[in-house]
Amino acid sequence: MKNQKVWFVTGAGRGMGIDIAKAALAAGHAVVATGRNPNDVEKAVGKTDNLLVVKLDITQLADAEAAAKAAVDRFGRIDVLVNNAGNFYAGYFEELSPEEMLNQITTNLIGPMNVTRAILPVMRKQRSGHIITISSTAGLSGFELGSAYSASKFGLEGWMESLQAEIEPFGIKTTIVNPGFFRTDLLSAKSTSYASHFIEDYKARREELFGWWQTQAGKQTNDPLKLADALIKIASEANPPRRFMAGADAVATAKQKSADLLAQSEAYLELSSSMAHS
Repeated sequence: MKNQKVWFVTGAGRGMGIDIAKAALAAGHAVVATGRNPNDVEKAVGKTDNLLVVKLDITQLADAEAAAKAAVDRFGRIDVLVNNAGNFYAGYFEELSPEEMLNQITTNLIGPMNVTRAILPVMRKQRSGHIITISSTAGLSGFELGSAYSASKFGLEGWMESLQAEIEPFGIKTTIVNPGFFRTDLLSAKSTSYASHFIEDYKARREELFGWWQTQAGKQTNDPLKLADALIKIASEANPPRRFMAGADAVATAKQKSADLLAQSEAYLELSSSMAHS
């Protein structure tokens, strides 16, 4: 296939990662599908000549380096990296332990950094590549019970925006994806952990919100298959977008955040503009 690319997808053992890997294969691309349990990945994605399944715990840099080497050994290059793997620690900040906060940031921020750090030398040598990182609307706007998750995603956004300026001269493109509410495993027990420490003052609100979330699992509005297809389209463009809002709810969140920032920047305009030395 003349336009065949080599895709490297993290978190391909469940959820959206499976859909992305399958969509890339269906489009005729080669895929390196990774996950903590290679058997789960192979069972989910299947077997084909264009597929390489590799063990990868994204929190371990050595795993990322080994997976990148395996990809190059098999296919000779890496054209598209999809930083998809992640999880969700839900809870009020006071109820989340320091260890839980650290685990959230390690998986959702340091993990993608590890994988990107391992693959960037390959893309720099090629003078081409495309890094797609799955963020969230929680990377645009914080929400109640989401202090750990939003902290990790806000960090992810700042890192990716800065990285874009650093690597664009090497012909490497970046895209931040902000999905809305998609029908994935994110709210399942496989991907969501709840704060282990409870404070009485938060009880009523916590129970109401946790209860609502649990009823929404499997009922989210957006279709991950359509997002997977959208990523295939975006990655085929000569100039892919630096940011992609996935879902009408994501678009609405972005518009509201933009309006809020504008209003906040103008609310104390005279005072804000008076900070220069006299």
